[in-house]
Amino acid sequence: MRGRGGTSRGRGGAARYAVVLLLGLWVLVGPTAGARAEGARPPAGTRAGDAYAFTPGARTVVGAPDTAGAVALDARHTYRSSLPRAARLYYRLRLTAAETAYVPVTAVPPPDAVVSATDGIRVSLRNASGTSCSYASARFGAGISPRPVTALGQRETGKALCQGGGTYYLLVERLDTGRPDPTAGAGEWDLEIAPVTEPRLVRAGATTPPHASDSAGPEPPSGRPRERSGGTGFATARTVGQGVWHTTLTPGETRFYKVPLDWGRRLHASAELGGAQGHGYVGGALTLSLYNPVRGAVDDASAGYTGTAKPTALAPLPPVEYANRYAVPAGVTSVRFAGDYYLVVHLSTRLAEPFGRGPYEVVLRVRVDGRAHAGPAYDGGPVPEDVFTVSDADRAAALTGGPGDAVTGPAGGQGDSDGDGVMRLVAVGGIGSGTALLLVLGGWTVAARRGHIRNR
Repeated sequence: MRGRGGTSRGRGGAARYAVVLLLGLWVLVGPTAGARAEGARPPAGTRAGDAYAFTPGARTVVGAPDTAGAVALDARHTYRSSLPRAARLYYRLRLTAAETAYVPVTAVPPPDAVVSATDGIRVSLRNASGTSCSYASARFGAGISPRPVTALGQRETGKALCQGGGTYYLLVERLDTGRPDPTAGAGEWDLEIAPVTEPRLVRAGATTPPHASDSAGPEPPSGRPRERSGGTGFATARTVGQGVWHTTLTPGETRFYKVPLDWGRRLHASAELGGAQGHGYVGGALTLSLYNPVRGAVDDASAGYTGTAKPTALAPLPPVEYANRYAVPAGVTSVRFAGDYYLVVHLSTRLAEPFGRGPYEVVLRVRVDGRAHAGPAYDGGPVPEDVFTVSDADRAAALTGGPGDAVTGPAGGQGDSDGDGVMRLVAVGGIGSGTALLLVLGGWTVAARRGHIRNR
C-alpha cells in the first residue's frame, strides 16, 4: 500500500513540476508570440493577405527624374523603390557587350487604390544616347482592380539596337488617367526591380524557332483537387506541378505559384472560379497571368462572372527552347529558358458588391508535358546563378510543396492541409521561444525521472 502511495505522490509531484514549467513557458512564449504576430499584421485599413511579399533583403533605392542622378542597379540584388503619380524615374545599369539583360519591374498599388483598366506602368531600357532598346507596359485590365503588375525592360545581344558594353538606363513611367484618387497612399505605388543577366552561348545555335504548338492544346488534368495556397509575391510563390490545385480567395487578393520547367517541357494552365450567390456581371473577375523565369509576361487570360463557375485558360504554349527567342509572337519568344514559370491568380475587387466578400473557391489546373533535355552551353553563368536551373528539389517540390511553404501568413497566403499550422507556430515563437520550450521539456524529463527514482 505504501509503495502504491509513494508512486502516486511521485506522479503527482512530476505533474506539478510540469504544470509550473508550462506556466513558465506561457509567460516566456505567450507575450512574445503575441507581439510578433501583432507586428506581422498588415497596416490598419488593409485586409489580411493584401500586402505584397517583397524579396527578403531587397535594397531600397530612389529613382531619379533624369539620367544624371540615376542610382546604379546590378543583377546580384533585388531592389525596392516607389513611383509617384505622373512620374518618370531613371535607374542605371552597367552592362557588358556579351550579356543580355532583363530588368522586370513590378508595380504594387495600395489595395484600396482607385484604378482604371488602362492604368499601369511602362518600362524601357535605353542606352547612353537615349535610344530605346525595348519597352513594355503592364495594365490592370478588365478587372479594374488594383493588383501587382509587372513589365520587363531588356537589352538583347544580337539585335540591331543597343550593342556594346557601357551604361544603360531603366526608365519606369506611371500610366494613369490623372483623375483624383481620395484613397490613402494613392500618390505612390511600391516597386520591386529584379535585374537578371544572361551570358551568350559558347557556340551559336539555331536561330529558327521550333514549329508552332498545337493550337487546340491538351485536355486539362482532372481528379480531386489538392489544397495549395499561393504566395503573395514572386519571392514567396508556392511550387506546383502537374495536377489540380485548390485555394480560396477574397476579392482583391492575388496569389503567386511557380511551375519548374526543364528545357523541352511545356506548360498548360487554367483556373476556375467557383459559383456564388448573387446577381450581376463582373468583367475580368478572375485573371490568370503567366510570367517566365525573369518575370517577363508570357500570357494572361481573364473571365467575366455571373455567379456560376467560370474557367479561364492560357493560350497553348510551345515547349521551352532557347531558339524561341527568335520568334515574333510574345507567347513564343518569352518561353526561351528553363526555370520557374510563375502563375499569378487575381480576384477583382468588383466581385464584392454583387456577390459578396467570399471567400471564393478557385481551382488551378496545371499540365506539364514534353520531353526534357539538356540546355544550351552558356559562356559563363547567369546572374542570379540559379535563375535558369531546375533542380531535383524543384521537381520534388512541384509534387509536395516548396521547402519554404510552411512559412505562410502575410507572405505566403492562407494555410492548407500540409501541416503549415505547426510550422507557423514554430516560426512565431522564434529562437527564444524554442529555447524556452527545450528548457521546459528538459525540466519535465528531470521531474519525471526524480519521481521514478524516489518510487524505486
